[in-house]
Amino acid sequence: MAEENRSFTDESTNLEPESKNFIENFIDEDLKEGKVKEIKTRFPPEPNGYLHIGHAKSILLNYGIAQEYNGTFNLRFDDTNPVKEKTEFVDSIRKDVEWLGADFENRMFFASDYFPIMYEKAVFLIQKGKAFVDDLTAEEIKEYRGDYNTPGKESPYRNRSIEENLRLFTEMKEGKYQDGEKTLRAKIDMASPNINMRDPILYRVSHMSHHNTGDEWCIYPMYDFAHPIEDAVEGISHSLCTLEFEDHRPLYDWVVQECEFPFPPRQIEFAKLYLTNVVTGKRYIKKLVEDKIVDGWDDPRLVTIAALRRRGYTKESLAQFVKLSGISKAQSSSDYSLLEYCIREDLKLKKPRYMAILDPIKLIIDNYEGEGEILIIPNNLENEDLGEREVHFSKELYIERDDFMVDPPKKYKRLTMENEVRLMGAYFVKAVSYECDEEGNVTVVHCTYDPATKSGSGFSERKAKGTIHWVDAKTAFTAEVRLYEQLIDEEKGKLNADGSLNFNPNSLTVKNCYLEKILESAEPLESFQFVRNGYFCVDCKDSTEGHPIFNRIVSLKSSFKVN
Repeated sequence: MAEENRSFTDESTNLEPESKNFIENFIDEDLKEGKVKEIKTRFPPEPNGYLHIGHAKSILLNYGIAQEYNGTFNLRFDDTNPVKEKTEFVDSIRKDVEWLGADFENRMFFASDYFPIMYEKAVFLIQKGKAFVDDLTAEEIKEYRGDYNTPGKESPYRNRSIEENLRLFTEMKEGKYQDGEKTLRAKIDMASPNINMRDPILYRVSHMSHHNTGDEWCIYPMYDFAHPIEDAVEGISHSLCTLEFEDHRPLYDWVVQECEFPFPPRQIEFAKLYLTNVVTGKRYIKKLVEDKIVDGWDDPRLVTIAALRRRGYTKESLAQFVKLSGISKAQSSSDYSLLEYCIREDLKLKKPRYMAILDPIKLIIDNYEGEGEILIIPNNLENEDLGEREVHFSKELYIERDDFMVDPPKKYKRLTMENEVRLMGAYFVKAVSYECDEEGNVTVVHCTYDPATKSGSGFSERKAKGTIHWVDAKTAFTAEVRLYEQLIDEEKGKLNADGSLNFNPNSLTVKNCYLEKILESAEPLESFQFVRNGYFCVDCKDSTEGHPIFNRIVSLKSSFKVN
């Protein structure tokens, strides 16, 4: 787990006194030296897929920095590549950023809004003799570029006159050339040890319709040219990006300097948020969706923000996870169990605890008379403010299969032919017989109860061996419950020998279960603890009115260990 300045303890998620991270230190220096007066940050996603948990770190970091310094925060779509971009992705990203709590009211922009400015700056660079139109093919450009051990060679078209370059670039804009026929390249240094500075491409021809500008343009800027211009135009003070852009920073600085922006932004790189044994790559997720291995970009087995929200993760739990993972320059991975720890900590005092039977057998109380009764049960023993509820109790109940054993191991503290247990919020019961199916599986347990042992009665003559939960057979309703494990097999690793993903065949288990009647009216995304079974959320995609489907967010047992 990457952690540069922060730590936490097992007893609480309260952080120790925080020191500032390296980004905040850089910003403090810039303010002190008068390099900037106002802090402006941005989150600049490319709308070519759904955001994942790593993007949550960038969103919360950029927005948090703006909030900390009373600055402003922009959401800006880097939509410079029409081949992969869709309005669907724009809509999903906007929803994710809003859900995480990053306020960008009246501050949502598109890189495509700046296409005219970018074109003007490209013309300006040509006029300065800093850019030229090249006829080399993509393969030839790659060959001429050289590698880390070999300097590049200058293109034979590098020394075209300014007038010819202006004419050719205008013709590119007017659609006179086919895709790949010509490019506009910066004129920097083909011998630079940084390959990104070896006359990088600034514009390419692409006769593609754009989701925002339609068919207005047939040339599109490259990311390394567009991004610094977008930052400069918006007055971004600090361009916070992940470490893979560190080698691109000289080009970023070159663009804003040569385009003569008066207040150049400062690029600062930080380590990505990596999570163990999950799929985050957009091309992988796209293939999973297309191959119908998952039911969409929001499948709860994924870690896209939409998937985590659908599964039942809260924005508070993601914010805490990002905080505990830390801000660092060193690449490392956070364990998935830390994410699960954060959601457990967030939900344990917030949510009511109801009873649901996921693997049922029937329990018949032979000596119980009457039609039943109403019991009053607390909603959360750790939080009295969540109140109480009425639960129907009668002669026939359902209990979990593993809460009764004919031949129990030592220290088994649930129902047996010898053990007396308490039914949660109800009475002591003791098994007297049981029934099995043809395969020898227990289907029905017969028991007797002691009326004097009702919860709240003050009975103290003896103690039960344990407490088990139940649902009333008369009033319980059935619902689909989905149990999730990691999509990737943790034991065997992420990839097979052939490079394909190594899937966990048990990543999704669907059960028809018995639940308390109160849960029948649960609303989409409403979440609860099912006693002893974990935290669950009503699926927002497949549930219908009166027929909720429940996704398990996380089990109650934590494998996360703190130092």
